[in-house]
Amino acid sequence: MLMIGVAGLELAEHEKRWLRAPGVAGVLLFSRNYRSREQLIALCDALREAGGDELLIAVDQEGGPVQRFRDGFTALPALATIGAVHDRDPDEAIRLAEEHAWVMASELRASGVDFSFAPVVDLARGNAAIGRRAFHADPAVTAELAQAYVRGMHLGGMAAVLKHFPGHGTVAADTHKAAAIDPRSLDEIRRDDLLPFAECIEARVEAVMMAHVTYPAVDARPAGYSPVWIGQVLRGELGFAGAVISDDISMAAAGAAGSVGERVHAHLDAGCDLVLACFPEVVDEAIAALQGRDTTPPVQLAALRGAIGASWDGLLDNPQRDRFVARITALNAEQGTA
Repeated sequence: MLMIGVAGLELAEHEKRWLRAPGVAGVLLFSRNYRSREQLIALCDALREAGGDELLIAVDQEGGPVQRFRDGFTALPALATIGAVHDRDPDEAIRLAEEHAWVMASELRASGVDFSFAPVVDLARGNAAIGRRAFHADPAVTAELAQAYVRGMHLGGMAAVLKHFPGHGTVAADTHKAAAIDPRSLDEIRRDDLLPFAECIEARVEAVMMAHVTYPAVDARPAGYSPVWIGQVLRGELGFAGAVISDDISMAAAGAAGSVGERVHAHLDAGCDLVLACFPEVVDEAIAALQGRDTTPPVQLAALRGAIGASWDGLLDNPQRDRFVARITALNAEQGTA
């Protein structure tokens, strides 16, 4: 199954045809798709009118440097600010992680979006693409805060998606721009990077997004289309039964699999349930690659649909939201943003 990107603020006719194509299960929205809350709600309605009520709508609304919808939404601080609080007050950090997640989830659900690709559970160990998107360098702290974040998302009516398995935080390269190689052994990765994933999986997280990173001591293929990482480690060793999602197949680090169609096949053959084709330029080829394949939606995808949420008017009338927003936005001062 595919989750695709569309170009603008409204749907074009050819994009409506994409949404009706067998195997297209959802749309991932970006800043290019957002002008206002009212426009977003109308776009989500149009997406489901074209693609059906079962169509999944998602976004990256992590906070800090990665927040696609800003004007009209709470300015969410980077997760690293919560990790910094944990260093001085662990209990307060856990509360803030839950509140951050609830605010993020409830605002998106009130706008018609099913889920955000969150939380990031990579370790804060110097990766160029992760940076302040990660909670902390310590695996135990990251696991504790990620579990709290998952609880907050669930309370907000949203499924959680851990990323980027088996851990993107240590390798230096930015996989959007270049191939990334992590030479560590499986035992080293188990000891550090896998801990937050394992503990959140035990907390019944709904989905895991794969990393476009190669770990040659484990498998010569990048994790996103590695049967070793997906089948043996994630499904077998960690017992994960939810949805497995690729990272964007347009990223430079996915190029080793070949053409767009070959990338789609590689990820699906390795065990991904949902493959991201985020740039409109690659969607036609990605859809064509599904011809001859089974396009029955995996049962795991049903859990990604959002629960019925409050309206925006209901949120604005909620004193709990006011308290949570005040507490989490106060953290923005710690990262130099207003």
